[in-house]
Amino acid sequence: MNRVLIFGLDGASPDLLERWSREGHLPTLRRLMDEGVWGPLESTLPPVTSPAWPSFATGQYPAGHGVFDFVSARNGTFNIVNATAIDAPALWDILSAHGRRVGVMNVPVTYPPHPVNGFMITGLLSPTTACIAHPPGLLRRYEDELGRYRVMPAVQYKPGNEEAFVRGLEELIAIRLRFAKRLMRDHPWELMMVHFLATDLVQHAMWRYMDPSHPRYEPGNPFRHSIRRIYRRVDEAMGELLAQVGDEVTVIVMSDHGFGPLHGIVNLNMLLWREGLLHFKRSLTARLRAGLFKRGVTPARAYEWLTRLNLQNIVSRVSKATRNAVFNRFLSFDDVDWTRTVAYSLGHMGQIYVNLKGREPHGIVARGAEYERVCDDVVAALRTLTTPDGLPMLERVVRKAELPPGRHADEGPDLHVILDGYRYISCPLFATDGNVVSKQIRGDSGCHRRHGVFVARGPDFSKVRIEGARIVDLAPTVLHLMGCPIPDDMDGQVLTDALRPASRDIRPPVTVTEGGTARPGYELTDDEEAELRSRLRGLGYLE
Repeated sequence: MNRVLIFGLDGASPDLLERWSREGHLPTLRRLMDEGVWGPLESTLPPVTSPAWPSFATGQYPAGHGVFDFVSARNGTFNIVNATAIDAPALWDILSAHGRRVGVMNVPVTYPPHPVNGFMITGLLSPTTACIAHPPGLLRRYEDELGRYRVMPAVQYKPGNEEAFVRGLEELIAIRLRFAKRLMRDHPWELMMVHFLATDLVQHAMWRYMDPSHPRYEPGNPFRHSIRRIYRRVDEAMGELLAQVGDEVTVIVMSDHGFGPLHGIVNLNMLLWREGLLHFKRSLTARLRAGLFKRGVTPARAYEWLTRLNLQNIVSRVSKATRNAVFNRFLSFDDVDWTRTVAYSLGHMGQIYVNLKGREPHGIVARGAEYERVCDDVVAALRTLTTPDGLPMLERVVRKAELPPGRHADEGPDLHVILDGYRYISCPLFATDGNVVSKQIRGDSGCHRRHGVFVARGPDFSKVRIEGARIVDLAPTVLHLMGCPIPDDMDGQVLTDALRPASRDIRPPVTVTEGGTARPGYELTDDEEAELRSRLRGLGYLE
């Protein structure tokens, strides 16, 4: 029976992986590619960490599992999502139910941990002070010997601390490797999943240092190989783990999305305001805030002041009430007049919601012809956007009806906006400043792309380059390899083109009960919510 080891390389880009493996910088990946199947892996829309990893784990698109972003949102209010928001069983849950032993390390959106037939350590969106492992006490058992376990790096990127930031990422990889080697040795497993976050973080922060086409590239800068350096450290870690388990284990390497350059931010709510699709309250306070916002009294300016004083992390150390009082002094969703607003944006990859009756708390737009008319008006507004060199910025708008259906489809964005191939993204919340087009306030220079990577080697896989693989195809493929039934509500399919002919005989899908998981919901404490909001702001996912 197959044992399967999956490496999740967050944000790993197929063109970088192909180039650097060919040049000899990634020998482990080169060997896996030469001995197996590889190609691009299509992510979710939008290609964001928080919906993409649940889609990998459940074999369902966001309309099926119910997670569309880092936050659940309605009329501008939002809460950080957690694993209990995923309305479908994950790969490791299905395998556990069939008696297979599993190990899961650091996959995003797995907090709070829940019982599996093996062990689990949760990933991104895990509070630092909480229990992040099943069984409880798992990590404490090893920390005297292996050091403190970390989900996130100790150093947050900001211009000027580049070397410390990269060293912090190398330390994060080393910690992951130490624990993975020991846990894989001490605990029996048939599926093992090891996730590396460092590849994502370094590309967000340091893309401009390696990309001569980036507007902020500095020729001869000392950090031009920093991204490659992190890829190489991950490649070395994978090599050590493979040496420990031997060549008989099936190996899959995948990423939740790819990466490319980021040139700027579009404040979509400012655009919708300008085009008469979003309105502010008529109160004197709201009008005053709008006027000040246009003149630079904005979160972007506040962040700039805090950064100059090296106080940008202070937000996480004050109470939720104090933070809300400060942020509410800026123009925000609190100032929006929902009785006149027909559309708004919330999400950093161009998600736009219609203020729909029966869905939004203060919805005013009727389904049908009026809804379609509002969508048309939003698209017309988006067509007015241009890049700094005067070219049209709008590349594509994907309407909800074009996406795969699911029981949660109505909860998701109505429009997905792709601006200049994701070289421009949207402000995650209300707006960074009063301009429609502005710079990323944290200085990030890289952002997500739709295609990640897929590499697989094992007795069932062919030696080919594959096209058309999707992130939702991996869960059914792994279940097939491990001889387990595949639920019929999965959007993905077994990647038969990647398999040897003798391994393509697929069992009929098993009918599942509609409704997903039965785990009780979990509400973050105020302190946990504050920490995670601060962390997501630091990563650029919430401004």
